[in-house]
Amino acid sequence: MNLYSINTGYFKLDGGAMFGVVPKTMWHKINPADENNMCSWALRCLLIEDGNRLILVDNGMGDKQDAKFFGHYYLHGDDSLDKSLAAHGFNRNDITDVLLTHLHFDHCGGSIKREGDKLVPAFKNATYWSNARHWKWATEPNDREKASFLKENILPISESGQLKFIETHQNDFPEGVIIRQVFGHTDAMMLPQVQYKGKTIVFMADLLPSAGHIPLPYVMAYDMFPLTTLNEKKTFLTEAVQNEYVLFFEHDSQIECCTLQTTEKGIRTLETFKLNDL
Repeated sequence: MNLYSINTGYFKLDGGAMFGVVPKTMWHKINPADENNMCSWALRCLLIEDGNRLILVDNGMGDKQDAKFFGHYYLHGDDSLDKSLAAHGFNRNDITDVLLTHLHFDHCGGSIKREGDKLVPAFKNATYWSNARHWKWATEPNDREKASFLKENILPISESGQLKFIETHQNDFPEGVIIRQVFGHTDAMMLPQVQYKGKTIVFMADLLPSAGHIPLPYVMAYDMFPLTTLNEKKTFLTEAVQNEYVLFFEHDSQIECCTLQTTEKGIRTLETFKLNDL
Protein backbone atom coordinates (compact mmCIF):
# COMPACT_ATOMS: atom_id res chain seq x y z
CA MET A 1 0.00 0.00 0.00
CA ASN A 2 1.08 3.56 -0.78
CA LEU A 3 -0.37 6.80 0.54
CA TYR A 4 -0.10 10.18 -1.18
CA SER A 5 -1.06 13.66 -0.05
CA ILE A 6 -3.15 15.39 -2.73
CA ASN A 7 -3.34 19.17 -2.47
CA THR A 8 -6.21 20.76 -4.40
CA GLY A 9 -5.65 24.39 -3.38
CA TYR A 10 -6.41 26.76 -0.52
CA PHE A 11 -9.44 28.79 0.49
CA LYS A 12 -10.43 31.28 3.16
CA LEU A 13 -12.98 31.14 5.94
CA ASP A 14 -13.80 33.50 8.78
CA GLY A 15 -11.48 32.85 11.71
CA GLY A 16 -14.21 33.34 14.27
CA ALA A 17 -16.40 30.74 12.59
CA MET A 18 -13.50 28.30 12.48
CA PHE A 19 -12.71 28.61 16.19
CA GLY A 20 -16.15 29.08 17.71
CA VAL A 21 -16.16 30.46 21.27
CA VAL A 22 -12.37 30.78 21.43
CA PRO A 23 -11.42 34.50 21.31
CA LYS A 24 -9.35 35.88 18.47
CA THR A 25 -6.61 36.94 20.90
CA MET A 26 -5.90 33.22 21.33
CA TRP A 27 -6.44 31.67 17.90
CA HIS A 28 -4.81 34.38 15.78
CA LYS A 29 -1.40 33.39 17.17
CA ILE A 30 -1.60 30.07 15.35
CA ASN A 31 -3.83 31.04 12.41
CA PRO A 32 -3.28 34.72 11.59
CA ALA A 33 -6.24 36.42 9.92
CA ASP A 34 -6.20 39.00 7.15
CA GLU A 35 -7.82 42.43 7.33
CA ASN A 36 -11.23 40.83 6.77
CA ASN A 37 -10.75 38.31 9.60
CA MET A 38 -10.32 35.51 7.05
CA CYS A 39 -7.82 32.68 7.58
CA SER A 40 -6.32 30.50 4.86
CA TRP A 41 -7.09 26.77 4.90
CA ALA A 42 -5.91 23.82 2.85
CA LEU A 43 -8.06 21.54 0.71
CA ARG A 44 -5.88 18.47 1.23
CA CYS A 45 -7.04 15.02 0.19
CA LEU A 46 -5.59 11.54 0.66
CA LEU A 47 -4.89 9.01 -2.09
CA ILE A 48 -4.66 5.33 -1.11
CA GLU A 49 -3.01 2.99 -3.62
CA ASP A 50 -3.53 -0.70 -2.91
CA GLY A 51 -2.95 -3.16 -5.73
CA ASN A 52 -5.32 -2.19 -8.52
CA ARG A 53 -7.34 0.09 -6.24
CA LEU A 54 -6.80 3.85 -6.17
CA ILE A 55 -8.99 5.39 -3.47
CA LEU A 56 -9.32 9.17 -3.25
CA VAL A 57 -10.54 10.50 0.09
CA ASP A 58 -12.45 13.75 -0.54
CA ASN A 59 -11.73 15.98 -3.57
CA GLY A 60 -11.83 19.65 -2.60
CA MET A 61 -14.17 22.36 -3.91
CA GLY A 62 -13.97 21.65 -7.63
CA ASP A 63 -14.16 24.44 -10.21
CA LYS A 64 -17.73 24.39 -11.53
CA GLN A 65 -19.18 27.12 -9.31
CA ASP A 66 -19.53 30.69 -10.52
CA ALA A 67 -17.32 33.69 -9.77
CA LYS A 68 -19.69 34.93 -7.07
CA PHE A 69 -19.34 31.66 -5.17
CA PHE A 70 -15.55 31.66 -5.33
CA GLY A 71 -15.58 35.32 -4.38
CA HIS A 72 -16.88 34.27 -0.98
CA TYR A 73 -14.19 31.65 -0.42
CA TYR A 74 -11.12 33.11 -2.12
CA LEU A 75 -9.82 29.92 -3.72
CA HIS A 76 -6.09 30.50 -4.19
CA GLY A 77 -2.69 28.86 -4.66
CA ASP A 78 -1.05 26.95 -7.48
CA ASP A 79 -2.19 23.47 -6.43
CA SER A 80 -5.01 21.62 -8.12
CA LEU A 81 -6.39 18.11 -8.01
CA ASP A 82 -5.14 17.29 -11.49
CA LYS A 83 -1.64 18.70 -10.88
CA SER A 84 -1.32 16.83 -7.60
CA LEU A 85 -2.46 13.54 -9.12
CA ALA A 86 -0.09 14.00 -12.05
CA ALA A 87 2.83 14.61 -9.68
CA HIS A 88 2.37 11.01 -8.52
CA GLY A 89 1.81 9.61 -12.01
CA PHE A 90 -1.99 9.41 -11.91
CA ASN A 91 -5.02 11.07 -13.49
CA ARG A 92 -8.74 11.21 -12.74
CA ASN A 93 -9.54 8.19 -14.87
CA ASP A 94 -7.24 6.04 -12.71
CA ILE A 95 -9.35 6.61 -9.60
CA THR A 96 -11.35 3.50 -8.72
CA ASP A 97 -13.04 4.80 -5.56
CA VAL A 98 -13.97 8.21 -4.16
CA LEU A 99 -14.59 8.10 -0.43
CA LEU A 100 -16.49 11.18 0.72
CA THR A 101 -16.05 11.87 4.42
CA HIS A 102 -19.16 14.08 4.22
CA LEU A 103 -20.98 16.11 1.62
CA HIS A 104 -20.07 19.71 2.50
CA PHE A 105 -18.98 21.55 -0.64
CA ASP A 106 -15.31 21.88 0.35
CA HIS A 107 -15.03 18.11 0.65
CA CYS A 108 -17.07 16.86 -2.31
CA GLY A 109 -17.22 19.76 -4.78
CA GLY A 110 -14.72 18.08 -7.07
CA SER A 111 -16.93 15.00 -7.42
CA ILE A 112 -18.96 16.50 -10.25
CA LYS A 113 -17.90 18.56 -13.26
CA ARG A 114 -19.70 20.45 -15.99
CA GLU A 115 -19.77 19.13 -19.56
CA GLY A 116 -21.67 21.71 -21.53
CA ASP A 117 -25.01 22.06 -19.77
CA LYS A 118 -24.69 18.69 -18.02
CA LEU A 119 -23.31 17.78 -14.60
CA VAL A 120 -21.39 14.51 -14.74
CA PRO A 121 -19.03 12.55 -12.46
CA ALA A 122 -15.48 13.92 -12.54
CA PHE A 123 -14.17 10.38 -11.93
CA LYS A 124 -15.91 8.32 -14.58
CA ASN A 125 -14.40 4.98 -13.55
CA ALA A 126 -14.91 5.36 -9.80
CA THR A 127 -17.40 4.15 -7.26
CA TYR A 128 -18.46 7.00 -4.97
CA TRP A 129 -18.83 6.06 -1.30
CA SER A 130 -21.07 7.72 1.28
CA ASN A 131 -23.32 6.21 3.95
CA ALA A 132 -27.10 6.06 4.04
CA ARG A 133 -27.50 8.10 7.21
CA HIS A 134 -25.33 10.98 6.02
CA TRP A 135 -26.77 10.89 2.51
CA LYS A 136 -30.27 11.37 3.91
CA TRP A 137 -28.98 14.18 6.18
CA ALA A 138 -27.39 15.96 3.22
CA THR A 139 -30.24 15.54 0.73
CA GLU A 140 -32.89 16.59 3.30
CA PRO A 141 -30.82 19.33 4.97
CA ASN A 142 -31.70 21.45 7.96
CA ASP A 143 -31.97 25.20 7.43
CA ARG A 144 -28.70 25.93 9.24
CA GLU A 145 -26.56 23.56 7.22
CA LYS A 146 -28.19 23.49 3.78
CA ALA A 147 -25.87 26.19 2.37
CA SER A 148 -23.04 23.66 2.72
CA PHE A 149 -24.94 20.88 0.92
CA LEU A 150 -25.11 21.96 -2.71
CA LYS A 151 -27.43 19.83 -4.81
CA GLU A 152 -25.19 20.12 -7.86
CA ASN A 153 -22.39 18.40 -5.91
CA ILE A 154 -24.54 15.60 -4.56
CA LEU A 155 -27.55 14.54 -6.62
CA PRO A 156 -25.64 13.82 -9.86
CA ILE A 157 -23.59 11.22 -7.97
CA SER A 158 -26.71 9.19 -7.29
CA GLU A 159 -28.12 9.83 -10.75
CA SER A 160 -24.93 8.47 -12.33
CA GLY A 161 -25.40 5.03 -10.75
CA GLN A 162 -21.88 5.22 -9.29
CA LEU A 163 -22.97 5.69 -5.66
CA LYS A 164 -22.67 3.01 -2.97
CA PHE A 165 -23.24 3.14 0.76
CA ILE A 166 -20.47 1.92 2.95
CA GLU A 167 -22.51 0.04 5.55
CA THR A 168 -23.42 -2.70 3.12
CA HIS A 169 -20.03 -2.82 1.39
CA GLN A 170 -17.52 -2.38 4.24
CA ASN A 171 -15.64 -5.49 3.13
CA ASP A 172 -15.06 -3.92 -0.28
CA PHE A 173 -12.24 -1.82 1.18
CA PRO A 174 -8.65 -3.07 1.35
CA GLU A 175 -7.40 -4.82 4.44
CA GLY A 176 -5.96 -2.24 6.79
CA VAL A 177 -8.56 0.42 5.93
CA ILE A 178 -11.41 0.92 8.37
CA ILE A 179 -14.02 3.66 8.52
CA ARG A 180 -14.82 5.45 11.77
CA GLN A 181 -17.97 7.57 12.10
CA VAL A 182 -18.44 10.73 14.16
CA PHE A 183 -21.56 12.84 14.63
CA GLY A 184 -20.70 16.28 16.00
CA HIS A 185 -19.65 18.28 12.95
CA THR A 186 -22.39 16.82 10.79
CA ASP A 187 -24.36 13.61 11.02
CA ALA A 188 -22.36 10.43 10.32
CA MET A 189 -19.12 11.94 9.00
CA MET A 190 -16.59 9.24 8.07
CA LEU A 191 -12.92 9.18 9.08
CA PRO A 192 -10.76 6.64 7.20
CA GLN A 193 -8.16 4.94 9.39
CA VAL A 194 -5.29 3.26 7.54
CA GLN A 195 -2.53 0.90 8.66
CA TYR A 196 0.59 2.10 6.87
CA LYS A 197 4.28 1.34 7.42
CA GLY A 198 3.61 0.10 10.92
CA LYS A 199 1.65 3.26 11.79
CA THR A 200 -2.04 4.07 12.16
CA ILE A 201 -2.95 7.08 10.00
CA VAL A 202 -6.28 8.79 10.66
CA PHE A 203 -7.75 11.21 8.13
CA MET A 204 -9.25 13.83 10.41
CA ALA A 205 -11.69 15.59 8.02
CA ASP A 206 -13.59 18.14 10.13
CA LEU A 207 -13.34 16.47 13.52
CA LEU A 208 -9.94 18.17 13.75
CA PRO A 209 -9.62 20.41 10.70
CA SER A 210 -6.17 21.59 11.81
CA ALA A 211 -3.56 21.06 14.50
CA GLY A 212 -4.82 24.30 15.99
CA HIS A 213 -8.08 22.54 16.83
CA ILE A 214 -6.50 19.93 19.10
CA PRO A 215 -7.24 21.80 22.39
CA LEU A 216 -10.70 20.63 23.47
CA PRO A 217 -12.57 23.99 23.50
CA TYR A 218 -11.46 24.79 19.92
CA VAL A 219 -14.67 23.64 18.22
CA MET A 220 -15.90 25.24 15.00
CA ALA A 221 -19.07 27.33 14.96
CA TYR A 222 -19.92 25.31 11.83
CA ASP A 223 -20.42 22.15 13.92
CA MET A 224 -24.06 21.10 14.21
CA PHE A 225 -23.61 19.49 17.64
CA PRO A 226 -20.65 21.16 19.36
CA LEU A 227 -20.91 19.25 22.65
CA THR A 228 -20.90 15.99 20.69
CA THR A 229 -17.77 17.19 18.89
CA LEU A 230 -16.19 18.03 22.24
CA ASN A 231 -16.82 14.53 23.57
CA GLU A 232 -15.71 12.90 20.31
CA LYS A 233 -12.47 14.89 20.38
CA LYS A 234 -11.80 13.92 23.99
CA THR A 235 -12.36 10.21 23.30
CA PHE A 236 -10.40 10.21 20.06
CA LEU A 237 -7.40 12.18 21.34
CA THR A 238 -7.05 9.90 24.37
CA GLU A 239 -7.08 6.87 22.06
CA ALA A 240 -4.71 8.53 19.60
CA VAL A 241 -2.04 9.47 22.15
CA GLN A 242 -2.19 6.03 23.77
CA ASN A 243 -1.80 4.25 20.44
CA GLU A 244 0.59 6.71 18.81
CA TYR A 245 -1.69 7.51 15.89
CA VAL A 246 -0.59 9.82 13.09
CA LEU A 247 -3.18 12.54 12.41
CA PHE A 248 -3.56 13.67 8.79
CA PHE A 249 -5.11 17.13 8.51
CA GLU A 250 -7.35 18.11 5.62
CA HIS A 251 -7.50 21.85 6.28
CA ASP A 252 -4.28 22.86 8.06
CA SER A 253 -2.43 25.16 5.67
CA GLN A 254 0.94 24.53 7.34
CA ILE A 255 0.88 21.15 9.09
CA GLU A 256 0.12 18.00 7.15
CA CYS A 257 0.57 15.35 9.85
CA CYS A 258 1.33 15.15 13.54
CA THR A 259 1.72 12.82 16.48
CA LEU A 260 0.51 13.65 19.98
CA GLN A 261 1.73 13.88 23.56
CA THR A 262 0.14 14.52 26.95
CA THR A 263 1.20 17.81 28.56
CA GLU A 264 0.17 19.82 31.61
CA LYS A 265 -2.27 21.69 29.36
CA GLY A 266 -3.76 18.51 27.93
CA ILE A 267 -3.03 16.61 24.72
CA ARG A 268 -0.96 18.60 22.25
CA THR A 269 1.20 17.99 19.17
CA LEU A 270 4.45 16.08 19.60
CA GLU A 271 5.98 16.04 16.13
CA THR A 272 4.76 17.60 12.88
CA PHE A 273 5.78 16.32 9.46
CA LYS A 274 4.67 15.49 5.93
CA LEU A 275 3.11 12.18 5.00
CA ASN A 276 5.97 11.26 2.69
CA ASP A 277 8.40 11.61 5.60
CA LEU A 278 7.03 8.39 7.12
